[in-house]
Amino acid sequence: MHTTEDISIGYDVLGANAKLACNNRNTLEKFGITSFNIMGAIGSGKTLLVEKTILRLGGSYRIGALAGDVVARLDASRFEKLGVPTVGLNTGKECHLDAHLVEHGLLKLPLDCLDILFIENVGNLICPADFELGEHKRVVIVSVSEGDDIVEKHPLIFRTADLIIVNKIDIAEAVDADADKMVRDARIINPRINVLKMSLKNGEGFNDWIEFIKKSIGEKK
Repeated sequence: MHTTEDISIGYDVLGANAKLACNNRNTLEKFGITSFNIMGAIGSGKTLLVEKTILRLGGSYRIGALAGDVVARLDASRFEKLGVPTVGLNTGKECHLDAHLVEHGLLKLPLDCLDILFIENVGNLICPADFELGEHKRVVIVSVSEGDDIVEKHPLIFRTADLIIVNKIDIAEAVDADADKMVRDARIINPRINVLKMSLKNGEGFNDWIEFIKKSIGEKK
């Protein structure tokens, strides 16, 4: 006869993470920093989005970055070359950033010299969904090259997002993808969501992203 037992782990990982995330948020608030958690699959355009945003806003705002990845130095070096304080957060075997890693990253940044913090999460659409970091806005970027069913396949991360960017719309026809379908799917999953169609290659939609950032900063004041 096969028997089963209930095993109590005794430790609420997500609950503990949420507490640390709250502490991170309080730290950012103390220094007047608006933070953006940038999530998305590998190749969606996360790093390029942050780079182009630094180039656009770097003269008006003091920007810092946390770059999370299994090996973080590659993306971190791209931000450092643009002259912004950057900390690479190596996740090792983990497929996401968590609030504890971000807490350590914040300790290494000159927080009193920053207005905006970009947190580039690890490249996937599953693991980061459950882990708050202390960010003010959760941003998910997907590309049409991932297939126009990518949004409906990963509903959880879109339910908790404040903004979805559908990137690479300039190649939608070439990859037989319907960007409008991706927008509709996002709004079905999360009716309150902001959705932008964008091409980081030709700049379409980028000004709307910049306005989203400025509005987010204004909401905190």
